[in-house]
Amino acid sequence: MNTYLLHFASFCRKSVLTLVGMLMLHACGQDSSPSFTQTNDLFLNDSSYFETRGLNYFVFSNNYDDMFDDSKVSAVEIIQHGIRIATNGDVRLNPTPGQWDKLPRFIRRTVDKAAKRIQVELEYPQYAFAYTLSGEARDGGFYLSISTDKALPDSLVGVAGLNLEFFPPLFVEHSYLMDGRPGLFPTSAADNMTVINGTVEPTPMAVGTEVEIAPDDPRRHVSIRTTQKDSKLMLFDGRNKQQNGTFVVRTLLPADRTGKIAEWFIQAETDIHWLRTPVISYSQVGYHPAQQKIAVIELDKNDKPLSDVTLYRVGSDGSLTVALSDKPAVWGMYTRYNYLQFDFSQVKEPGIYQIAYGEQLSGPFPIGTDVYRRAWYPTLDVFMPVQMDHMFVREAYRVWHGAAHLDDARQAPVNYAHWDGWRQGPSTDNKFKPGQHIPGLNVGGWFDAGDFDIQTPSQQQTVLSLVDIWEEFALAHDETTVSQESRYTEMHLPDGKPDILQQIEHGILQLVAQVHAVGYAIPGINESHLYQYRHLGDAVTKTDGIAGNEDDRMAFTNRTAALNYGTATALAAAARVLPDINPELARDALRTAEFIWKDEHSREPETEEVATPPFNQFRRSVVHESRAAFELWRTTGDKVYKTRMDELLPEVTSQFNWNLSFIVRILPFMEDAFRQQVKPQLEAYVAQLEKLDTRNPFGISISLSNWAGNGMILRTGITNYQIHKIFPEMVNPELIFRNLNYIYGCHPYHNRSFVSGVGAQPKKIGYGNNRADHSFIPGGIVPGVRLLKPDFPENRDDYQFHWSENEYVISLAPEYIYLVNAVDWLLK
Repeated sequence: MNTYLLHFASFCRKSVLTLVGMLMLHACGQDSSPSFTQTNDLFLNDSSYFETRGLNYFVFSNNYDDMFDDSKVSAVEIIQHGIRIATNGDVRLNPTPGQWDKLPRFIRRTVDKAAKRIQVELEYPQYAFAYTLSGEARDGGFYLSISTDKALPDSLVGVAGLNLEFFPPLFVEHSYLMDGRPGLFPTSAADNMTVINGTVEPTPMAVGTEVEIAPDDPRRHVSIRTTQKDSKLMLFDGRNKQQNGTFVVRTLLPADRTGKIAEWFIQAETDIHWLRTPVISYSQVGYHPAQQKIAVIELDKNDKPLSDVTLYRVGSDGSLTVALSDKPAVWGMYTRYNYLQFDFSQVKEPGIYQIAYGEQLSGPFPIGTDVYRRAWYPTLDVFMPVQMDHMFVREAYRVWHGAAHLDDARQAPVNYAHWDGWRQGPSTDNKFKPGQHIPGLNVGGWFDAGDFDIQTPSQQQTVLSLVDIWEEFALAHDETTVSQESRYTEMHLPDGKPDILQQIEHGILQLVAQVHAVGYAIPGINESHLYQYRHLGDAVTKTDGIAGNEDDRMAFTNRTAALNYGTATALAAAARVLPDINPELARDALRTAEFIWKDEHSREPETEEVATPPFNQFRRSVVHESRAAFELWRTTGDKVYKTRMDELLPEVTSQFNWNLSFIVRILPFMEDAFRQQVKPQLEAYVAQLEKLDTRNPFGISISLSNWAGNGMILRTGITNYQIHKIFPEMVNPELIFRNLNYIYGCHPYHNRSFVSGVGAQPKKIGYGNNRADHSFIPGGIVPGVRLLKPDFPENRDDYQFHWSENEYVISLAPEYIYLVNAVDWLLK
């Protein structure tokens, strides 16, 4: 029977595995047949959210983001059958709110477990409107209400409403009923627009007192009924106003009323036997024969582990041969899921493999000595060229964008608070007046992320990481033509120059230009108008290219020593490697770095710390001066810089964990006495890391902050590699390999590779500048899994507009390239 099944699997393997899985589920006593109901037996659990099998309601488990405003990760949210389907249930002042539209201020949250009620106090202080949002479980459903002691201010009548937003990708192939009248959720926005309170808004798709959302699909079916007389529900399509818009259910708040002024009764259909489909997490890119190979299986907390996991080898004829079958080890609970581990390290024979658990069959992955050799190509060949500002970028028949922002840039106004954390202080700190054109900034630099700004710290870090790659691995890879003279980049067309060096050149051109233009490093360049910040499409269409007009980007120019030293650090490092392709720029970079050093030392030291974030404010720290001294010493050999670095090192090492990456970076160039001095601290760091790595089944430290943690994971892998090279006995190479495995798919929520275009099943959407096309940029690395407090890990693979999960950031690109090559080098 087993032989027959294996041969049959070569042309119908999914059916076989489904059959086997069902038999195994039956043998384990699990009922796999669904049983749907709209009567929700909700309770308020110990994590302070409402729960029943297959359904959760969060009520301000996560607050609004102070910097980025509407992150669509807050207020009342619904998780149905393991997917977050709705968010932002709260009072809003727009029918279809977008980023930077007004949000209320959170005051306090009160949880009454016995009454199964959560109450949240909020206010719009600019309108003197305070209210209480309540979520309560009773009558087989969920009541969401708004109460206030004072009637709605006149200025908010017809403006303020109770909203709840539904993510379009989950509903576009489904229907709705409004008071029994049928409709279909459109694939793309197709509504009439109107002017409301001076703002263009979409008209409702439907109006009534009870809406059934996706009644055709019990997995997504949600009913909402207004309980108050003269109250109406309106259904909007927010994609009419912004590409990241949602389907919004809304009720306007009434005038001249106090107490409970709005209330909905919500029931979401649920399967009382629901079990989340197991996720087999593994490296999509594959494994080197010599490395540890552990797949992690993520299970619903109500699921019972099956007896065996099977590794199949895929034959040339498509047949599946058992390479290993074993009982998985039970790791236990992490966040809201139960985890198993399947160790198949003993399998070393090169080939294509798949993992089967029950009816789940993983995608194909290789075991071979060359699995990492080409994994970084898309990042260097495509992603980094796409991010090049001030350049025309072509890929064969496709033009990614024209030579953008050739009108850069005009001086930002003083005492000015921009969006996204950008600010200009009480002075420009230079000779330019507010609004005046600053010549020479229209060269080099990368788009920082999914938007089009130039953030100097990310430019500095990207250059430094690229220099590290060149000096550590000497990657002479050449697949891109770059001509700075003609502002032209073409992918997949070699020009005889290493691409790493050409990317370093591109970053240095912007950093040097800043210092030449204003005399020091500036925080960066950002769009002047909000409509430009929201711009999607070809960046060349964002401004007219004519310097001195109102559409020119703004240069934010407040001076800090930390930022200035950061540019000196990058310039000094680049000066060592650029002579091979641009000796004149290499000399200019070094002259500029030395100028910054002398200029900073001719000034009185900063006596106050500048607050950390936003992006253009920087903490004063001796490590910035130390980094500059180190790179200048390495490049020039001048002992003046080494002497100053030695003077600063006691303070640097006193904040060891904070400055760890710099300390590890300088170790190969330091005397043995210094190595022995910091060795106990390094041992303590590694011991702490090994302890932290036992807290989850993936064996690495995972970020729990508001921004997913792939950047931290890449940097930790690099740091561990650099320590291992100096003290091989101190760091197990697996502490390096696991970080890359995580990036490639061995992580929570799903098993996609976080590097678009890399691996058999990589991220196929990303928050890049082409996100409106529901597409991706090959080689871009997304931030990864974000934990929605208290316990819901998420990385949306259907909604790219969550920047904290899916936004490409330029500085992650070279860090990823470095880590892949480090792993490949270790495994050779």
